[in-house]
Amino acid sequence: MNKIASVKTIKKENFLAELYLDPFNKRLRVDDYAGNLEDAVHEAEKAAKELQYEKLIFRGRLENYTGLLAMGFQCEAVIDGYFRGSDQYFFCKYFSDERRINAHWISEDSIVKNVVALERNRDVIMPPSEYRLIKITGEEAEKLAALYREVFQIYPTPLHDPSYIKKTIQEGTIYYAFQYQDDLVSAASAEVNLFYKNAELTDCATLPSHRKHGLMKILLEKLEEDLKSQGIFCAYSIARALSFGMNAVLHQLGYSYRGRLLNNCYIFDKLENMNVWVKDLAASD
Repeated sequence: MNKIASVKTIKKENFLAELYLDPFNKRLRVDDYAGNLEDAVHEAEKAAKELQYEKLIFRGRLENYTGLLAMGFQCEAVIDGYFRGSDQYFFCKYFSDERRINAHWISEDSIVKNVVALERNRDVIMPPSEYRLIKITGEEAEKLAALYREVFQIYPTPLHDPSYIKKTIQEGTIYYAFQYQDDLVSAASAEVNLFYKNAELTDCATLPSHRKHGLMKILLEKLEEDLKSQGIFCAYSIARALSFGMNAVLHQLGYSYRGRLLNNCYIFDKLENMNVWVKDLAASD
């Protein structure tokens, strides 16, 4: 079975829906829709069940909030300004009891509580001169894939594959990384949606032996600068709910917590809950 995610557009007489099919994580996401909401939902549910997926995610708009609740969805998180300034709501529905249960929810609540209680410190201390900040091109794809292979044994997208990284760069994804000697030791990306003028800051990885220098904070700020230069001001990130460090970095950079996606994707050895963080780059310093 092919585990690579794909995009499928369904066009019927009275609705249009763009589906993101994700066999690895056994989920289907409706990224965009127009026309009759009920018919679009039924078509998405039908596709998810035929593929034996366990979770359906709908990127809903405010005007469809009650309609989606009435069709059995629950709102798990929000991204402010996602649709060219209008908010996007993550509406989710599950097709197995196992996918709906998670043993870490209460401890993750505690992590969020402790993270948002931290005093925000925007100061960035540059790492030693041996660390070189670079923007990734196709030439560094092999080295970047090697970094992701080392940090993540299991990951929701095939970042261990250099050809996949090259493809995403061609499609507009921006990668920045820190090089130490001949190797890349820390990296992050921004997945840009030019149509709706938003970007997801993602694929954050640092080798454990290089985590004391605050490299990720610098990389994310560099990505933000790049996005602002393109006129993109809605930035969001989806972080492992069990990772105090990554959630703390986002809070320190001025991101606001906007909810948690239950059993959202496989990372390391299990399905993980993911926290949603959002920032208006136009309002930031």
